[in-house]
Amino acid sequence: MPALFRTDREFGTLQNWVNGERQTPGTETFVPVYSPYSGKEIASVPLSNADDIDDAVNAARAAFPIWSETNIKKRVQVMFRLKMLLEDNLDELGELAALECGKTPGEAKAGIEKGIEVIEYSCSMPNLIAGGTQEVSNGVDCGLSREPLGVVVSISPFNFPFMVPLWTVPIAITAGNTMLIKSSEQVPLSALRLAELLKEAGLPDGVFNVVNGGRVAVEAICDHPDIEAVSFVGSSKVARQVYVRGSQSGKRMLALGGAKNHTVLMPDANPDISPPGIVDSATGCAGQRCMAVSAMIGVGKIDPLIEGMKAYAESIELGNQMGAIINQESVERIHRYIDQAEEMGADVLVDGRNATVEGCEGGYWVGPTILDNVTGEMPIAHDEIFGPVLAIHRAESLDEAIEVENANPYGNAASIFTSSGEAARYFSRKANAGMVGVNIGVPVPREPFSFGGWNDSKFGVGDITGEGGVRFWTKEKKVTVRWFPDSNRSWMD
Repeated sequence: MPALFRTDREFGTLQNWVNGERQTPGTETFVPVYSPYSGKEIASVPLSNADDIDDAVNAARAAFPIWSETNIKKRVQVMFRLKMLLEDNLDELGELAALECGKTPGEAKAGIEKGIEVIEYSCSMPNLIAGGTQEVSNGVDCGLSREPLGVVVSISPFNFPFMVPLWTVPIAITAGNTMLIKSSEQVPLSALRLAELLKEAGLPDGVFNVVNGGRVAVEAICDHPDIEAVSFVGSSKVARQVYVRGSQSGKRMLALGGAKNHTVLMPDANPDISPPGIVDSATGCAGQRCMAVSAMIGVGKIDPLIEGMKAYAESIELGNQMGAIINQESVERIHRYIDQAEEMGADVLVDGRNATVEGCEGGYWVGPTILDNVTGEMPIAHDEIFGPVLAIHRAESLDEAIEVENANPYGNAASIFTSSGEAARYFSRKANAGMVGVNIGVPVPREPFSFGGWNDSKFGVGDITGEGGVRFWTKEKKVTVRWFPDSNRSWMD
């Protein structure tokens, strides 16, 4: 059983969070929330309808005039207090997120800490959006400022119930927007807890709202005339649909989708760092993250390194070092991909099928899995699995490996493990991905560098955190001023 972690908590029937308090939605449709650790129902969540979305938007719209005109230094103070509250309650929040999404508490806390970095970045907003003024010709000044958009929305996924909202909320709210969060109906608890902490931090009512729901809620958000911008994180199929629908209604849209991240393993890679680095990338968060390495391309004679990967993967303790899969449907999907690859000739080096955890036998578990000699015609080689599965493809040269990486339709992340600076530079230039790592399995940029991929991993322009986030959640205002001298007055008058 997972150590020091309660998996038997229950939360009853949940509500939305509107105008600073929990609000019973108008919908009559509720669905159960299951903990991946136990497979047991821990809550019931509403599937909000268009009227529920409208209630939250009206609250945010009413709060916008006062909040947007509040001095930015006062807005920043709310973020300072939120940062301290998150740090003070980190253990509780980590266990809450782990309970609903299946991560280990340590992984969940690490996600919150990454979100805290975005809060720290947002606290520098007075400098980030200060703009500037320049005399562009005699007597004529041009100035630039960044202004809030209005009511904005963040639609977040199941796999990072705190971190993804914290990618968007601090920057969007500190910039002066008012906001709705629509979290995955599979993980509604964290967003509601975040709402409570924001209120405790002094955020005025209506500035931040939470609506629970599924497809109907997302469609209502995309269509609502009073919502100015929407960010989305989820699968590429849904990301494309959300991007198109929101764009058609005139919204600013940024939709981050899925990935099939590749890492290239060179024969000269460090034997102590590379095997655990690659396996941790593939199996961390049970592989349920868009930055997971799910495809490795081994160049040349790498069998000793693969043996190290195999040994490390077999040492991972399920339930303590690696968490659960979000639901039974996902477990069955992952199994199908492994079964199919094995039937098509792949070698199963480490088999995570039919895994169990003592004390959590009803949970949704797949152990670390490594398949070797995977070929391009196998679905596991190019589909996003979203599980702790690493597919190894063999290549004779770095150029061949890059060709495999570039052929995949996604462009989220790619990495290389090597001791050669020349190979690292060459790969960094040629990899067709928005985020590249060298001897790093999860190349997530840190603030102020922003998060975002290419190709079918992103729909829209810009990135979701860092400098990209500031640009996305604000609009530029340019003011040009000309003053005429008064010959009858001195500069002292």
